[in-house]
Amino acid sequence: MKVNVTLDDKYQEIEVHINAHSFDEEVEQLMKQLKTPVTNVIDGYVDQEIRMLKVAEIYTVYVEAGKVYFQTDEEEYQSKKKLFEIERMFDKQFSRVNKSMLVNVDHIRSFQLDLLGSTELILHNGTTVHVSRKYLKDLKNKLGIGRE
Repeated sequence: MKVNVTLDDKYQEIEVHINAHSFDEEVEQLMKQLKTPVTNVIDGYVDQEIRMLKVAEIYTVYVEAGKVYFQTDEEEYQSKKKLFEIERMFDKQFSRVNKSMLVNVDHIRSFQLDLLGSTELILHNGTTVHVSRKYLKDLKNKLGIGRE
């Protein structure tokens, strides 16, 4: 992909032009990214208090007993959103690792590979997370590791 930026006083607002041979998945993904507002905070609930959490401070988002929770280094917060909504909102920062959990890719310290093929992630706070085989390839692609 080639990116060109033209700066000129005649423009009152930002214009984005996409030139491509055909409308393919890459073009569609690029358009989606451009339309998605950048958000770096989300509401988390603890007791009767609503806290605005910085997305960068969230290690995992998980479902337990039908409720969605954010795990930070200090505390756990409940979310009013569904797991798939959070996954869609923060597609770049989080990756699904199993049916009921998202992991902040910036907090992954290492992978633990088992001889039987199971994979565990070790996060910077010491938390160990199981990675389902179904989601391993997407996680590796997001991190840019392994083969295509």
